[in-house]
Amino acid sequence: MRSLNKLIFDLSQICNTHLQSKSLYINTYIILYIKSVFCLITTFHPEYSHQLFGDDEVVFGYKGLQIQLYYSAGNLSTLFKVKYTARVTDTFDCVEPDDVEGKVREIIPAGFCCNTDDFISLLEKEANFRPFGSLLHTYKVHNVEAGEDLTYQIHKVDVSCPGFREYHERLQTFLMWFIETASFIDVDDDHWDFFLVFEKYNKDGETLYATVGYMTVYNYYVYPDKTRPRVSQMLILPPFQGEGHGAQLLETVHRYYCTSAKVQDITAEDPSENYVKLRDFVLVKLCLTLPSFSSEKLSQGFSEEMVSEAREKLKINKKHARRVYEILRLRNTDMSDEEKAREFRLEVKKRLYGPYRKNQRELTKMQKCLRPEELASHISQMDTSLQHEELEKSYQDVLADYRRVLERLAQA
Repeated sequence: MRSLNKLIFDLSQICNTHLQSKSLYINTYIILYIKSVFCLITTFHPEYSHQLFGDDEVVFGYKGLQIQLYYSAGNLSTLFKVKYTARVTDTFDCVEPDDVEGKVREIIPAGFCCNTDDFISLLEKEANFRPFGSLLHTYKVHNVEAGEDLTYQIHKVDVSCPGFREYHERLQTFLMWFIETASFIDVDDDHWDFFLVFEKYNKDGETLYATVGYMTVYNYYVYPDKTRPRVSQMLILPPFQGEGHGAQLLETVHRYYCTSAKVQDITAEDPSENYVKLRDFVLVKLCLTLPSFSSEKLSQGFSEEMVSEAREKLKINKKHARRVYEILRLRNTDMSDEEKAREFRLEVKKRLYGPYRKNQRELTKMQKCLRPEELASHISQMDTSLQHEELEKSYQDVLADYRRVLERLAQA
């Protein structure tokens, strides 16, 4: 068992901001944490609070402010407290102190505790908590600190599962602290699928579970009789990040949808840079098993066979299949060989040049309808030498991304 919490996490971060109001200097601390009564305290920091406290992430009117959120590790039972060493009077220079408690209550569901004794009584019920839904995948991760392999499970759930709706309301509060553009979803829409990751462990002879992370997927309709699952939200809690849980989750979700003949392909909604890197790794790993992506086929260039097989067997669309091809082509290319390196570079740049070709077509149209001075302005923005510089930079960025994927693949 790892030395960090097993029954309750301790999430602890101070977002330290300052507000100068005339002669009053205020230190504001926003603390999100979950404290274990059984194991060593582990801390991790909320990355965002702007959705509650504005773009500057500043709270006015308090000194030594602490916003404390405690969650039990399994069922995510919640204790909410606000503490401070000093608070300004009802108004200070005609400005009222911020309603901190009210703002946080906007994102935490009803039913939370305000009393520590009530919360502790809920902890005694953690041994009864079991993961929701159906088990899709079990895997192990070696923990160096614990000196043992730890067991994890991935479950697929829908909102009809008893108790899940309330659990999800508690779980999604983490999004506000760790995803910049997070928003809550309408769980009454039956097009949503939920995938949960849990750690399974033993404590004093009892089997217990800790929440590790989750993913939400929305199933869009594709005419005439298909669906397109789109990943909407994905979060691995900070104590578990860097252990490969995101890759396990995404691969499991892909494999789940691959079994359905109704699924057209799998996409993601406004994917972050980190998500794209994760997806690259997972899709490359999956495509390694496809005959069309064999070393022999890769050397012959990107083909419709690759597109078709990736779509039919793994629900990967053409754009993502092309990216997988380029990564695996790099893997099979001796970049110390100038001719082979040149072939690979031209192959990638040919794709990257697409937007520039579009600009050239637009320029041709502009020549027919713009005044000379307007046309000159647009032409200056399409300077050929500048395009070549941008194209080379794009290629180097892509090359660096691909190499990181291959490095991770080699370690897998």
